[in-house]
Amino acid sequence: MADPVAPSPGRLTALQGTALYVGVVLGTGVIALPALAAAVAGPASLLAWVGLAVLSAPLAATFAALGARYPDAGGVATYARLAFGDRAAAVVGWCFYLSIPVGAPAAALWLGGYAAAGLGGGSTTVAVTAVALIVVMPVVHAFGVVVTGRVQLGLGGLLVVFLLVAVGVSMPHARLDNLQPFAPNGWLAVGSAAGLLVWCFVGWEAVTHLTAEFRRPTRDVPRATAAAVVVVGLLYLTVAFATIAVLGPAAGRTEAPLGDLMATGLGGNARVLAAAAALPLTLGVLNAYYAGAAKLGAALARDGALPGWLARGSVAGEVPRRSLGVLSVLALAAVLLVVALDVGPEPLVLLTTGLFVVVYAVGVAAAVRLLPRRSAARGAAKVALAVVAVLLVMYGPYLVWPLLVTGAALLYLRIRRPSPENVPVYQRRRPPPSP
Repeated sequence: MADPVAPSPGRLTALQGTALYVGVVLGTGVIALPALAAAVAGPASLLAWVGLAVLSAPLAATFAALGARYPDAGGVATYARLAFGDRAAAVVGWCFYLSIPVGAPAAALWLGGYAAAGLGGGSTTVAVTAVALIVVMPVVHAFGVVVTGRVQLGLGGLLVVFLLVAVGVSMPHARLDNLQPFAPNGWLAVGSAAGLLVWCFVGWEAVTHLTAEFRRPTRDVPRATAAAVVVVGLLYLTVAFATIAVLGPAAGRTEAPLGDLMATGLGGNARVLAAAAALPLTLGVLNAYYAGAAKLGAALARDGALPGWLARGSVAGEVPRRSLGVLSVLALAAVLLVVALDVGPEPLVLLTTGLFVVVYAVGVAAAVRLLPRRSAARGAAKVALAVVAVLLVMYGPYLVWPLLVTGAALLYLRIRRPSPENVPVYQRRRPPPSP
């Protein structure tokens, strides 16, 4: 492990890091979740947005501190291994890997909602669009076609512009009367809305895999994180307020809230423009997650945490087609099941965020163990751990899925332990907690 305070040979600046954070955290959820949250809690869902925006700050600060102190491509899995050993790292890896088969179909269904709003066709258009996206994305990856980092940053900028335009053209039509009744489904519904909205704040851990690429991780990572927390929080709150204040009771019934905002300000044809914008944004996010998860699966297999036949493609420059194939089959099965049952994307959102809450729980617990005692960073980690504990309670029955994944990971390790010579050196080291 490199000296945690040594300068990095990377090239990323704090400004570029901020752009990466904003692009990763905003993701696809913002194009649909404001409407889903409004359907659950009405205007009171704004309280869930505010609460999660505030509570995400200690989470972001915790992962920034870990990334600055231990800049390594392994990210949360590395921190888990350093603090608790191979079993914790395997659990984190499995949760990340298996979040794609349930998360990608949710994003595909959201895109289908925008296609239906712009082109018509109702549920048939939603289903066809979602299935097509789930089939096409892994096929493209199987041939090694991956969107470049610069294009990913460009897509992040496009998303910000898309949000600002949708809000800007619709806000003249906002009515404060649409905030009443404020809590039509009771105050407990705010907690249910927050459970959905956790999706929108997943991503603070993702850039930890790139901390070694910053010029000076100890300085630039915290700066990038702080700036991104402010930008992301403001964007989310602005979009959520506009969705409710402009659309009123219709906010909870639309599948394409940003399309409806643009149509309110520009006219009905704007829904087609919204669908056209949502397509590259969804493709960009799924590109990043499929590419990362497929590589992760191959790396886990290489290190003995998944069956060895998945390891092909773990070397830089190779395409992990077997790992990608497993993800694709599981994702296709999930989207077909959801379409057949006509339950919508909400269960997929809760299953996905449940997995990430487990990742967060392990990550912040590792931070409490690894970060220096009596430091501000460790204090933030303790606050973050309390936040994650509350989230775990909120998820209730949806924790069955991450618990099954955790049990499967531990059972697999018990049955088949990885060979020490196949484990990278940095992963075999387990330093004591920082004093």
